[in-house]
Amino acid sequence: MNAANQHLPPPATVVTRLAIAAPPAAVWRALMFYEQIEEPPPPLLRLLLPLPLRTEGPKAAPGDEARCLYRGGHLLKRVTRIEPAAHYGFEVTEQQLRIGRGLRLHGGSYDLRTLADGRTELAVTTRYSGTRWPEWLFRPIESMVCHLFHRHLIRAIGRKAASNRSD
Repeated sequence: MNAANQHLPPPATVVTRLAIAAPPAAVWRALMFYEQIEEPPPPLLRLLLPLPLRTEGPKAAPGDEARCLYRGGHLLKRVTRIEPAAHYGFEVTEQQLRIGRGLRLHGGSYDLRTLADGRTELAVTTRYSGTRWPEWLFRPIESMVCHLFHRHLIRAIGRKAASNRSD
């Protein structure tokens, strides 16, 4: 480990799970074909996170790279693993975007699970490194903001899945 990395905390993983009133196939279609969330984010997210503009490029097969454009920069995401209607994994290969005060995104995933009543549990995972100290103070705040973003994302995917159901 070089001297610059000695003081960085280990990467964090934040997972948020919510049930969606649609079967996995409808949720998967909504996940694969949504380009951006149309609804404005909650006020706290508007203050803390960059505004998404659009996504460019393919994202349907492992190795595909999509450029996610935000006001103030972009992320380049590479698909790492896809299991249709079950798992979508990606890594962030380039980050030209300031998030918070120096968060570095590593990747994440979307995992779908069929619930007994026909609904789908969607779990969104984000892996990141933070640079704010003290870690014991900032990690819970970062996690709270991440969960808030995940819930916003899952609800938007759920609304799209419910409105486009053709199971």
